[in-house]
Amino acid sequence: MRIAIVREVRAGERRVAATPDTVRELCALGASVAFEPGAGAAAGFADALFVAAGAERSDDAVALLGSADIVLKVLPPTVGGEGARDECALLREGATVIGFVQPDLYPEVLPALTARRVTVLAMERVPRITRAQKMDALSSMANLAGYRAIIEASQVFGSFFCGQITAAGKVPPAKVLVIGAGVAGLSAIGTARGLGAEVRAFDTRPAVREQVESMGASFLTVEIAEDGEGAGGYGKEMSQAFLDAEMALFRAQASEVDIVVTTALIPGRKAPLLWMADAVEAMRPGSVVVDLAASHGGNCALTRAGEHVVHGGVHILGYTDLPCRMAPVASRLYARNVAHLLRDLLGAAAAAEGAIANGAATKGLHLDPLDEVVRGATLLRDGVVPTWPALPTAPAPSPAATPAVAKPNGVTAPAAPLAQQPRTPTSRPSGTRSGGGHGGHGHGAHAGHGEVEASSARPNGVWAASAAVVGLFVLWMALTGGGYEQSTVDTSRQFLQHLTVFVLSCVVGWHVVWNVTPALHTPLMSVTNAISGIIVLGGLLQLGAASHASPALRIVGIAAVALATINVAGGFLVTRRMLAMFRREGS
Repeated sequence: MRIAIVREVRAGERRVAATPDTVRELCALGASVAFEPGAGAAAGFADALFVAAGAERSDDAVALLGSADIVLKVLPPTVGGEGARDECALLREGATVIGFVQPDLYPEVLPALTARRVTVLAMERVPRITRAQKMDALSSMANLAGYRAIIEASQVFGSFFCGQITAAGKVPPAKVLVIGAGVAGLSAIGTARGLGAEVRAFDTRPAVREQVESMGASFLTVEIAEDGEGAGGYGKEMSQAFLDAEMALFRAQASEVDIVVTTALIPGRKAPLLWMADAVEAMRPGSVVVDLAASHGGNCALTRAGEHVVHGGVHILGYTDLPCRMAPVASRLYARNVAHLLRDLLGAAAAAEGAIANGAATKGLHLDPLDEVVRGATLLRDGVVPTWPALPTAPAPSPAATPAVAKPNGVTAPAAPLAQQPRTPTSRPSGTRSGGGHGGHGHGAHAGHGEVEASSARPNGVWAASAAVVGLFVLWMALTGGGYEQSTVDTSRQFLQHLTVFVLSCVVGWHVVWNVTPALHTPLMSVTNAISGIIVLGGLLQLGAASHASPALRIVGIAAVALATINVAGGFLVTRRMLAMFRREGS
C-alpha cells in the first residue's frame, strides 16, 4: 500500500497532512510512504526529516498522485488547474483521499472526485463519539483557532489585557466577550484569562455554563428560557423571541467590552449573523472583533473573509487561516488525527484478512459499514455516495424504546444516505468536550463531543439482580455443601442478610452509574477506588479469620484482595493521568 504526502497548493495553506513522526508510524505498519519535495517546508519540516523517518522522496508530483493508493491532504484536492495543478484529475481511479473536503466551501471538488471514482474520507465528518476523540481534527484546529484569535486581537488592541497600576495612573483590564463556548470559544476564554483579561461568555446551551465559570469567566444569559441543545452534538436554531432577546443583550454588551470573539458555525450553511452593524458602531474606538466564522459568511455583519477591516475605529478581523498561522503545531495535531484514523482502518483490515467479502477492503483499508466512524467519515466510496446496509438492531418492545440515529459530524453530502438508515443509539453531547469546527453556539455550531447512549439496549436491572441472586445461591451451596445442620442454618441466615445488601447495592449502583453521563465515567474512578478499598479491607478480614474458614473462603478472600488492589492501583493511575492533562508545563 502506497501513501502519498503532497504539498498543499491552495493559497495561504501552510500545513502538511503528515509529519516525520507519523510517517515513522505508518512505515512501521507496513505502508510505503512517499512525499513531494517541500511538502512540509512551510510548516518547518525539512525533506531530510521525512527521508530519515523512512519516506521516499518523489520529485514527480504527477506520478506520485497517479500511483498512490492513499493521498493525505489538509484541504481538498484542487480542480481545473487551481493552485497550479488539477489534483483531482491526477488521482488514480480507485484511490483513497483523506482530508478536509468541505463540499460547502469547495462545491466543485465533489463532482470531480466522483468522476475519478475515488473513495473520500472527510476528516470534518468524523462522528463526535468517545472512541473517535483521537481522530477529531475539527476540535484540534478549533482549539488553535480560539487561541490564535486572542493573540491576533492583542496585536491590534491598543492597551493591556491585564490591569495595571502605574505611577501615571490605573489602567483597567481588557473586557473580552466570547460568543459560543465550544472548543474554539473555551480556548479563547482560557487564553484571554491567562493574559489577565476580564472575560464574559454567551451560549444558548445551559450545559456549558459550568465549563465557562470553571475557567474564571462570567456566563451571560437572557430572560427567555430556551435550550439550544441540538441533536448529534450540534446546537439548534432558536426561536425569534430568543434571537431578539439575544440581540438586545449583545447591544448592551457592545458599549462595555473591548474585544469580541464570535465562533458560531452551522455545518453546510451560512454562519448566523450575531454581531450587527449597530453593535459594532456602539463599541469604543480601538475595540476589536475577531470573527472565527468568516469563511462561512461571518457572524459579524461587517466581516470580510480574509481581511482586516476598520469601521468607525473598530477593528474587524475576518482571518480564515488562523490554524495556518501556527503551522508547525497545527500540522502535528492534524497529522496525529489522520494517523489514528489510518491505524484503526489498517488494524481492522489486518483483523479481517481472509474474511473480507464483497469488496469491503479498499486498498488495504477496511471500510466496515458497521463501524460508526467509517459510516460518518466516508463521503464517497468508489465515486458513489455510500448507502450503507442497515445496522443490526435489537428488537424493541415498543417504539419509545427504539434508539435514535447518531448523525455524523460535518457537512452533509449531496444525498443523505444516513437519513434512510435504521435508528441507532443517540449521540448525546457531553460536558467535557464542547465545540467543534470553530466553536460552539446554540445557532448550530458544535455543542459537544457526542457520547453514545443506548438506554433501551442496556440489560434490565431486574434480570441482572436475579442473575446475581442465582449465582450467589449456587456459590453458597458449594461452600456449605447444601447441609441443613443448625450451624449451617445460622450461617445461611447471615449469608442471606449479606446477600440482600449485596443485591440491593448492585441494583442501586447499576442505576447510579448508568444515569451518569458517559464522559464522566472516567472521573468516577476516584469513587471506585474508595469502594475497592473497602473490598480490600473485607478480604483482609476474611483472611485474618483463615484459621476457622474453609479453603474456598480463603480463595475468595485472596481473589478479592488481588482484584481490588488492581482496581485501586489502576484507578489512581488513570486519575493521575487525567489531572496531568490540566497541569501546565513546568508547574
